[in-house]
Amino acid sequence: MTGQREDAGELYDLPGELTVQHDGPVRTVVINRPEELNAVNKPLHWALANVWRQLAADREAKVVILTGAGRAFSAGGDLDWIVTFLDDEAAREESLREGAQIIEEMLRFPLPVLAAVNGAAVGLGCSLAVLCDVVLMSETAHLADPHVSVGLVAGDGGAAFWPLLTPILRSREFLFTGDRIRAPMAVELGLASRLTSPDELLPEARRLAGRLAAQPAEALRGTKRVVNMHLSEALSGAMQAGFAAESVTMRTREHRERLLALRRKAG
Repeated sequence: MTGQREDAGELYDLPGELTVQHDGPVRTVVINRPEELNAVNKPLHWALANVWRQLAADREAKVVILTGAGRAFSAGGDLDWIVTFLDDEAAREESLREGAQIIEEMLRFPLPVLAAVNGAAVGLGCSLAVLCDVVLMSETAHLADPHVSVGLVAGDGGAAFWPLLTPILRSREFLFTGDRIRAPMAVELGLASRLTSPDELLPEARRLAGRLAAQPAEALRGTKRVVNMHLSEALSGAMQAGFAAESVTMRTREHRERLLALRRKAG
């Protein structure tokens, strides 16, 4: 982010794991743990739940781009953090509450949000991407929701939203297996809008953001609000059931065994 793009951190109360940069009316939110493939730890999770109200309060902002630093969009939950949930019920329940807040805040957020998916978007990273209004993907990126593979119900992930975006029959196999959905397949399934080359991803996102920023603001916001009413109404029951089911599976022996095995493998 160079040239006229300046850090807007002084306007926001956020940890360094999530940065906000500005270029006129466009805000670029960067998931900023590149050495960890932007895996979500506790400070980043809190920031993702709280950044949306801060963006909405930024009176000069008209469009938001969400992307990842480095070579990943977000590789999902940070294993060191997630392992602590096994024996800390309070931390586990707080993570679920914040997870619900992330989804609710994104659905309520009044400005258009463009995802620039520059690499792996896994677990929560995948959910963040598909909750955006327009999803631009690098040709080398992929989506995946591996909740089931680690013994969890995908309550804050694909089980809740994918059936609203793509036929249920097409999404089941990917949810059941956790397999990667490569960028062309993501577009075919309706989980992404279109592809770009890796080098063109952010320039294309900025061009589109500029076009949207020039649209009549009230008409654009009102259109997004009406569209998202369908999502919010359809998601309300699924989200409640999903988070409850995920909470139950967080306490199972199978989840503990699979998570610890994955942590040892990542080692």
